[in-house]
Amino acid sequence: MSKNRPNVVIFFSDQQRADSLGINGNPMNITPNLDRAAVEGTNIPYAFSPQPVCLPARACLQTGYYASQIGCDTNNGMLPEDVPKLADYFNDAGYRTGYIGKWHLHQTKNIIFDKPQGGYQYWLAENISEFVSDAYNTVLHDGEGREHSLPGYRVDAVTDAAIRYIDEVRDEPFMMMVSHLEPHHQNHRDAYPAPHGYEEMYNDPWTPPDLKTLGGSSARHLPGYYGMIKRLDEAYGRLLDALRSRGILENTIVLYSSDHGCHFKTRNGEYKRSCHDASTRIPMVITGGPFNSGGQLRDLVSLVDIPSTLLDACGIEVPAHMMGRSILPLLKGERDGWPQEVYTEISESHTGRCIRTKRWKYSIRKTGENRYTEDFLYDLENDPWELDNLIGMVSFKEIRDDLKKRLLSKMKETGQTVPEIEDAPVKDHFMRTLEPEEWHG
Repeated sequence: MSKNRPNVVIFFSDQQRADSLGINGNPMNITPNLDRAAVEGTNIPYAFSPQPVCLPARACLQTGYYASQIGCDTNNGMLPEDVPKLADYFNDAGYRTGYIGKWHLHQTKNIIFDKPQGGYQYWLAENISEFVSDAYNTVLHDGEGREHSLPGYRVDAVTDAAIRYIDEVRDEPFMMMVSHLEPHHQNHRDAYPAPHGYEEMYNDPWTPPDLKTLGGSSARHLPGYYGMIKRLDEAYGRLLDALRSRGILENTIVLYSSDHGCHFKTRNGEYKRSCHDASTRIPMVITGGPFNSGGQLRDLVSLVDIPSTLLDACGIEVPAHMMGRSILPLLKGERDGWPQEVYTEISESHTGRCIRTKRWKYSIRKTGENRYTEDFLYDLENDPWELDNLIGMVSFKEIRDDLKKRLLSKMKETGQTVPEIEDAPVKDHFMRTLEPEEWHG
């Protein structure tokens, strides 16, 4: 195999909103390294999680399947051993593969793995980091189950380990995933622990309009959340510098993304598990190889498209079973056949299915055996922060019917039994529920 094949680094955060990046509208200059990379490489402002929960989203990334197809649709799931995984394809193509950081693809919280997982050859990771480590107490285990206590703030400790791995394998093609817990909350104290002194830097934070209107825990948690993202950006810059210093940056594809966003308890009782953009829209910046000078790619892209994209970019055949598509044709302006919607599932706090186009979002909620009811409809052109639910309004019936048809088609494509969807109660433009005799005036 040619040593000129590009390397791949997936730099992955956890629970990061797309609008935390300056390139995506955040005015606080928190992410200068990512913003610069987004200009030099490819920024995808309309990137989405196919399942806004930790384990299911990660299962999509590792397999190219939707989570419901492989039984990984809640945090109590487990990545199936018999499903081919991203690392397997890179292994077969002669790559060195490594995984460092948070795994969260096993249902057991504190499991200590005695072998690498997911096909990765090198392993220094933890299943659910938030239960066994803290901001300044980083604990990871290697492929033989030995514990490693790493110094520094957790973002730095994980990044340092990744840089050491890069130095070890730099003379061979490699694929590595660097998976951070940040900016996910620390579960045992429901806090967003930024590095020392960083939370104070953002005591008067810019607040996105959905959080400003709906509140939730954002006033208390945004300073720490932004401080965590600031350190992630610095670590991302350090990793690029490590690649640059070894002369392999230009031949390394670096993907920065996240598993899902964060709505700060505005849409339900916690931080994700909803089909709103605050939960599903994620940052996505790609540099290196064909992604340099890609500009701003404004097509709708799902995390489930990433396995196909990375394989394609490295000249590895994309398996026919993968649900996502490579975005490389989009970089060349070839858009024929590219989906005009992204599809999202949720199966934990409730069971829901959602379809999102550039302008519209339509979501349903399960109410019984193979039965759903309409949950919400948003006009994203006029209501980008999803504050006015239009579901049930007579004037949008044709739009709802079209989106319903597209959603059912996507559910069928993923192997689900086509359900019955009950119409939402009819409302007038004042959002008053109409009695049946009023439906036609």
